[in-house]
Amino acid sequence: MPTALREVATLFLKLGLTAFGGPAAHIALMHDECVRRRRWLTDAEFLDLIGLVNLIPGPNSTEMAIHIGKRRAGWAGFAAGGAAFILPAVLIVTGLAWAYTRFGATPQVAGLLYGVKPVVIALIAQALWSLTPKAVKCARTAVIGAAVLLLAARGGHEILLLFGGGAALMLSRGLVPTRSLNGAALVLPAAGAAAAAVPFGFTTLFLTFLKIGAVMYGSGYVLLAFLRADLVTRLGWLTDPQLVDAVAIGQVTPGPLFTTATFIGYLLGGAPGALLATLGIFLPSFLFVAVSGPLLPRLRRSSWTAAFLDGVNVAALALMAVVAWRLGRASLVDAPTIAAALVTLALLVRTKVASIWLIGGAATLGLLKTLIGS
Repeated sequence: MPTALREVATLFLKLGLTAFGGPAAHIALMHDECVRRRRWLTDAEFLDLIGLVNLIPGPNSTEMAIHIGKRRAGWAGFAAGGAAFILPAVLIVTGLAWAYTRFGATPQVAGLLYGVKPVVIALIAQALWSLTPKAVKCARTAVIGAAVLLLAARGGHEILLLFGGGAALMLSRGLVPTRSLNGAALVLPAAGAAAAAVPFGFTTLFLTFLKIGAVMYGSGYVLLAFLRADLVTRLGWLTDPQLVDAVAIGQVTPGPLFTTATFIGYLLGGAPGALLATLGIFLPSFLFVAVSGPLLPRLRRSSWTAAFLDGVNVAALALMAVVAWRLGRASLVDAPTIAAALVTLALLVRTKVASIWLIGGAATLGLLKTLIGS
């Protein structure tokens, strides 16, 4: 195996085993590993990829892994980066789904998350600190970033804010062609009355998750809305408590939240169902990255699309900051968690310690605290 390909596979397999905390945390970990420690990308290149994955449907952190793998090791890296990042979570979630179907409950991981979450907050904060000077290039981008920050904090829709940030910067520079101002429709899950249960079928399962992976923008809460509309309301295959348990499993395991699909697939169709649901929801991400990746240099060469991408970049960073604030309020709940976050941040700033050691140490301490307290 070529050295570059082995590096990609090894790194994203490691991240797939240790990347807790959702897309913002995953992207922060990738920044730490690929920009800060390995120098595979510059801050500006990394920021452009963040902007690009925010413009296409699908799980942002998985698409970042695919993009970075392609940059580092070509088309083999394209496949290895995405697959290695997804695989650990798929295996862990499948094991938890097996336990769930046998014992009727999800394993308790409160202690592990208690220790890991402060480290995740520090990693996001360090990434924001490093990327902000590259995103805020002028007074206009600063104003747009601040506006997106305020609107996102008040519950603004992520996709509208991203595209609005790009359009606002183009308008401010007088670079928007008339035809680019045409409205665009956003695909959202439709609410409707509960339908009669549809008989389970593997083909319908695969196509349902393929559709979700192809059209879903936004956070895990948006994923929950899509899953409920299709699997609870339209098909009648899941109950609301089962859906909540599935999303909870996706949130408390490392790797992409979209492995919620793996859990649901296993509940509905065993191991074959888990495989089909996983393939369905992640396949569009590989296709979107394959198509969008070659467009990035062209976007940068055009003055108006470059302005749009700059606007999207600063908007994406503002959204990441809002996510970090909300996660911080939920995670830094006492003196030990606040201290852990501050110590982690100091280590990240002053040393090149690998994030895997920080996360592993924090998880161990959290589990020990739970065992001692029980």
